[in-house]
Amino acid sequence: MSHHLAQVNIARIIAPLDSAQMAAFVNNLAEINALAEQAPGFVWRLQTAAGDATAIQVYDDARIIINLSVWESLAALHRYTYHSTHADFFRRRREWFEKLETPALALWWQPIGQLPTPREAQARLAYLQAHGVTPHAFTFKQAFTIAQMQAYPAL
Repeated sequence: MSHHLAQVNIARIIAPLDSAQMAAFVNNLAEINALAEQAPGFVWRLQTAAGDATAIQVYDDARIIINLSVWESLAALHRYTYHSTHADFFRRRREWFEKLETPALALWWQPIGQLPTPREAQARLAYLQAHGVTPHAFTFKQAFTIAQMQAYPAL
């Protein structure tokens, strides 16, 4: 069975989305989402009818927003994240988001055709927090291959 790369990242916004402090983030969200959708290797992203996922509340803290997407490969996601216009906004993240004490990003291999859910993404972040980097939940800095994931003991 073949796999795609799923990614989740969460952020705690510093102010309500409709505040002046968040305006630059909110005003560019559609552009950044469109850039992702046009990026080579993009497969899917979580969104509501409004076109983004900011209204999807997964955590008890309503200021935590989620970004969940699927990519054909780690290389494709890495190119989009660090070598596109997205990187400019990524560098500005402290203008809009608090630094979290827990992992804010998790990556994992997802069977093709099986979309991750927000609850699954939350569980992957919790797993990363509890167990560190493994083939079940990893990061860009310490990534695993599909073969390593397949050899990893089932949970």
